[in-house]
Amino acid sequence: MIGAVEGGRTEGRGRVAAVVALVAAAAVGAVVGVTLLQTRGEHTTAPGAVTKPRAGAPLLWLDFGVRADPEARALAAAQTLYNGGRRAAAGAVFDRYHSLDAQIGSAFSRWPDGTLDTMKRLVAANPRSSLALLHLGWALYWSGRNADAVAVWQRAAAAQPDSPAAIDAQTALHPGMAPGLPFILAGLSPPPAIAKLPAAAELRALARAAARPDADAKLLYGVALWNLRRPVSAERELRAAAALAPNDPAARTAAAVGAFTKSNPVLAFSKLGPLTAVFPHAPVVRLHLGLLLIWTGQIAKGERQLRLAIAEGPQTVYGKQARSLLATLAKNGTK
Repeated sequence: MIGAVEGGRTEGRGRVAAVVALVAAAAVGAVVGVTLLQTRGEHTTAPGAVTKPRAGAPLLWLDFGVRADPEARALAAAQTLYNGGRRAAAGAVFDRYHSLDAQIGSAFSRWPDGTLDTMKRLVAANPRSSLALLHLGWALYWSGRNADAVAVWQRAAAAQPDSPAAIDAQTALHPGMAPGLPFILAGLSPPPAIAKLPAAAELRALARAAARPDADAKLLYGVALWNLRRPVSAERELRAAAALAPNDPAARTAAAVGAFTKSNPVLAFSKLGPLTAVFPHAPVVRLHLGLLLIWTGQIAKGERQLRLAIAEGPQTVYGKQARSLLATLAKNGTK
C-alpha cells in the first residue's frame, strides 16, 4: 500500500528491518563498492580517476513505480534475471520492447559488447533523462572510468531531481550515506476504501484527497510520493500539511525530513533539530532525527536519538520502531 505511513503494521515493520539492513551496510562502507569517488570528476588524470575495468556486469537500477502493465511486469522480471546473473535470458525479454528502460536493459545484458557506446547514444537522444545518465555512469564506472562516472552521476542527480533515478545517482555519489531516502513514519493509514485499491488507483485517490485543505490527506499523499522516490513532489505536499497543522509534531517532522537531500543534508537537520525544543517530548521528532543521523553515517548520535524516542514514548509506534532499529543495528554490529 503506497499510501501507508507505516503505522506499526507488519509490512511497515518489515520495511524498517530492510532499511536498517541497508543502513548497517552503508555504515561499514559497503554501498555498491563505490569507495574511490574522491576525485569528484575534476581531472581524468587524478589518482583513482581511471582504473582497470571491474569484474561482472554493471548495476541495473530500473524503477517502475506503481506501473502494473504487461511491459512493466516483463521488464521487472527481466531485471530480476539480470541481477541473478542470467543476462542472456534477461536480454531476450528486454529486446521485445522499445522503451528507454528496455533499451538500457538490452544494452546492459550484452555487457561489455557495445554497452558503453549504446549508452552514449541513448544519453545523446535523451540528454535530460536521469535514468539514461545514471546507467551511463554505471557503464563508465564498470569500465574503470571513475571520474567520468562521477561527472555523469552529477548530471543525473540534477536532470530530473523528482525521479527515482536521481535518487539512485545520489546514492552512487555519496557512498558514506545509506542508500536511498530515509523513511517517514507519521502514524497514519489511508482510509480502507483507498487502501484496498491497486497501487496506481490508490495514488490517484490520495492525490484527489490531498487537493483539499486537509493536513492528514496531504501528509498521506506526501509520504506516498516519498515512498515512490519522488522527493520534490513529496516535499511540497509535506510542507503544505505542516502549514495546515503547525502544532502537529508528526506533520512538522515529516516536512523537515522531506527537505533531506544527500547533497545538502544540513537543510533537513536545520528544520528538524529545532523541533526537539518545540516538541520536547514528541518521540516522532527523536525517531526521525535519529534516522537522519544514521542515514548520514552518524551512527552513535543516531542511536542516542532513538533511545530518547523510546524513553519519550515506549508504547507508541515511534518508540517501537526506534527499538526495532536499535536491535537491527546491534545485530549487524554497527558502531
